[in-house]
Amino acid sequence: MRCYWKRSVTTVGSFLFFCLLMYLCMKDEGSILEEEEKRLAKEIAVQQLYSERNVQNFRELINFSAPINVTYQYLVGYPLLKKKYLTVGLSSVKRKRGNYLFETLKSIFDQSSNEELMEMVVVVHLADFDMAWNAQVVQDISRKFAHHIISGHLVIIHAPQLYYPSLKGLKRNYNDPADRVTFRSKQNVDYAFLLNFCANLSDYYLMLEDDVQCARSFLTAIKKFLASKEGSYWVTLEFSKLGYIGKLYHSTDLPRLAHFLLMFYQEMPCDWLLIHFRGLLTQKDVIRFKPSLFQHIGYYSSFRGTENRLKDDDFEEDFFDIPDNPPATIYTSLKVFENYDPNKAYSNGDEYFWGKSPSTGDYFTIVFMKPMNVTRIHVVTGSEDRHNDILHSGILEVGKNLKVTQKGKDCSDYVKLNAFQKGLFDKKDINTVIDFSVDCVRVFITNSQKDWLIIRSISIWTKHSNPL
Repeated sequence: MRCYWKRSVTTVGSFLFFCLLMYLCMKDEGSILEEEEKRLAKEIAVQQLYSERNVQNFRELINFSAPINVTYQYLVGYPLLKKKYLTVGLSSVKRKRGNYLFETLKSIFDQSSNEELMEMVVVVHLADFDMAWNAQVVQDISRKFAHHIISGHLVIIHAPQLYYPSLKGLKRNYNDPADRVTFRSKQNVDYAFLLNFCANLSDYYLMLEDDVQCARSFLTAIKKFLASKEGSYWVTLEFSKLGYIGKLYHSTDLPRLAHFLLMFYQEMPCDWLLIHFRGLLTQKDVIRFKPSLFQHIGYYSSFRGTENRLKDDDFEEDFFDIPDNPPATIYTSLKVFENYDPNKAYSNGDEYFWGKSPSTGDYFTIVFMKPMNVTRIHVVTGSEDRHNDILHSGILEVGKNLKVTQKGKDCSDYVKLNAFQKGLFDKKDINTVIDFSVDCVRVFITNSQKDWLIIRSISIWTKHSNPL
């Protein structure tokens, strides 16, 4: 009897274990199938995006500059009399839970100096169709930010509902629920109308969301990053790694971007469309500034009011010592690995240079477009996951008397500043130890090494950098 009971328990236990195993397999299979469905849906949407008919539309967009025909309502502020350097644009709708628009506006204005505010305008698109809510928001903003409205720093607009395309019977890409498809499709149109309005207000356009915190003097950081990119091609510069936060554009590209979002408003979320837009205009790689200048602060999503604790771990609210990195050309004798090209070490971005094993006499030279009064140089080699790929033996030199060589340009006279210590170099007050304007900055390898070399960042500060 006891043996029969043991066999029964063993049999039942084996059966239950088999059932549990089958359930877990089916659950995993279901998850895999769900992920596969999402992947296939994305591929299909991308194929539709790049269909033969749309490729022709893309070609037309390349040279497209005509605005979208929309008559906007000015809810706060007035048309600008003078073109600005930067427009900060954000779109806002009524949320089921929470409202962060006032905090966002306060952060933009509080974190900017008076001189910076003179060079920018903030444009808010109140895109909700509930005009009573819009009126209440306008009333609150007018009371809290009256000074900035009078000074021409803040404009609030609304695009009437009659200009919107149909938001019914939309494509159900990615198997999204109908309300999510409606929300993200309308959001694309909200942004398109905002971009369209801002096209001629300034030289550059910065997109924010309505629930962000800004770093102090973010405009100064942006201007310095732009100066370091002078002469290079870019479509989008990123000052946050999250969503549609901190994305910078040439204002001349805004009409094309507005038409692009409007053309494919029901295909996919706006941040995905932006990646395709950047690629269509032949910027393959992300160009991102670090540390991030903007942080997401919204606790509740504008869709359904669900929790959204997304944070940018690269954000720094207070950082003052932003390098200038003047425009320059870079030359190196090091063998470059794949696409980790030399410019990435000098970009102030989330990129780095990676070269194969250096030999004695190899160099990495930065040649300025014009002589600079250099005050500080800071160089970091290696990375967190490749500790050995540092410069084990090398010096940093500054040079003068520029000359043309077979390989480009170089200086004929160099002065040694110091040697690298554990892969790092940092020297301040350089202008007090040399008596000339610097044409070249050179990293010179003094001993061969088997390890490869990562130059993670080269930061250069100059005296009398471009003022605001």
